[in-house]
Amino acid sequence: QLQLVESGGGLVQPGGSLKLSCVVSGVTLDNANIGWFRRAPGKERDEGVSCINSANDRPWYAVPVKGRFTISRDNSKNTVYLQMNSLKPDDAGVYSCAAAGPMSDCHTAAYAVWGQGTEVSVSS
Repeated sequence: QLQLVESGGGLVQPGGSLKLSCVVSGVTLDNANIGWFRRAPGKERDEGVSCINSANDRPWYAVPVKGRFTISRDNSKNTVYLQMNSLKPDDAGVYSCAAAGPMSDCHTAAYAVWGQGTEVSVSS
């Protein structure tokens, strides 16, 4: 059974950093695109933050996080990471990782299985 478990959220001051982890079980990272999504406080929809393509490790980033966030994966641990630097209050929200099939670009893939999320707060 495919499962994703996030960790690493917390409270950080503006300008600080956090590293989120998404441990994937039930499928290897070579066979799944993994994306990170954010649901901001008061919003009803998740927005894509970043994803990584299973076939070639090519990452995608949403414009607001380019240059500040880095997605990576460790196949030996079946884990995808999201390093978040220079955090801003607008980055706050519940961050979830999700899995999609490997056959399409991760940015346009259909994500069918989601983790429970980890909360990120950015405040002084």
